[in-house]
Amino acid sequence: MRLIVQKVSKSSVKIDGEVVGKINKGYMVLVGITDGDDEILVGKMVDKLVNLRIFEDENDKLNLSLLDVQGSILSISQFTLYANCKKGRRPSFVDAAKPDVSKPLYDLFNKKLEEKGVKVERGVFGAMMEVSLINDGPVTIILDSKEIF
Repeated sequence: MRLIVQKVSKSSVKIDGEVVGKINKGYMVLVGITDGDDEILVGKMVDKLVNLRIFEDENDKLNLSLLDVQGSILSISQFTLYANCKKGRRPSFVDAAKPDVSKPLYDLFNKKLEEKGVKVERGVFGAMMEVSLINDGPVTIILDSKEIF
């Protein structure tokens, strides 16, 4: 599982010109799922994400988590996070899990975030989306389960 986490002051997602999700302070998270990912890994990634300390404290140190600041998440499914560009000029996406595997895990990811008390807004799985954000900091973190667990 791979997450691109951008700390934002606001973010939104549109489909066909209509806003389907928007947040203020929090994270815009691109979520990629690969074969071999499972429910246990989803839980570990959720714990890592909500406890990641990348919000400033009273001394301007990155010491506070999403839970500490009561931030929200805009969650966007993103199979292209598993693009393989080793050969040629056209990316291969064979490392991305197929929708019958990735959609239930993506839904579980969002559900587990909500169980932690996080307000979650979403894009639409598999849809063509326009994502807007104001990156705060800027702060962008890559969480790759193969590198952290």
